Amino acid sequence: MSDLQYIVRQPKKIAKNPPLLVLLHGYGSNEQDLFSFAEELPDELLIVSAQAPYTLGAGSYAWYAINFDDINGKFSDLEQAKESIDKIAIFIDEVKTKYNTNPEKTFLLGFSQGAALSYSLSFFYPNKVQHVIALSAYVNTELLPTAISKEIETDYYCSHGTVDQVIPIEWARKSKPFLDNLGLKNVYSEYPVGHGVAPQNFYSFKTWIEERL
Repeated sequence: MSDLQYIVRQPKKIAKNPPLLVLLHGYGSNEQDLFSFAEELPDELLIVSAQAPYTLGAGSYAWYAINFDDINGKFSDLEQAKESIDKIAIFIDEVKTKYNTNPEKTFLLGFSQGAALSYSLSFFYPNKVQHVIALSAYVNTELLPTAISKEIETDYYCSHGTVDQVIPIEWARKSKPFLDNLGLKNVYSEYPVGHGVAPQNFYSFKTWIEERL
């Protein structure tokens, strides 16, 4: 069992095997955050928003700790991050089974920390998800398997704010060449915002999802 708590938006168009969209919020947020997108997303989707396992207090949660010290500066707890990746992978399988979703149409949308794990999960668990939407994040090369499968067919939508004060735009810009070098389909776009999702960014990834339904 993954033991992750979650909330659900049932498909508005009933189907025997609905496509699945899993939402992973960022550091210090909760499952309600990205769920605000749900009503505006395609009616066909079963949308599930997961709550990260580590509590920061006052309704705030994290997928892994971000620590600060005088020597290393800011650094991620990679052990916690990998544990969360494994939990998310189990969670996706449980949701697929419980709701009888279309196994060929699983979307994983993450913001910030949730998006960093979305990238990583797609490499640790090849083709568990067909489509990754990574908002305001980067590929953490410390969170990758030692060998990346050549069988991955996942495609990626990546976007970032040009004035992001949390994750530098330079980090995000490395995602496209990284994915290109692996021969993986991807699109990368930038918007004149900080660490958030601009309206035009939302409509862009919404269209990207619709094209894959």
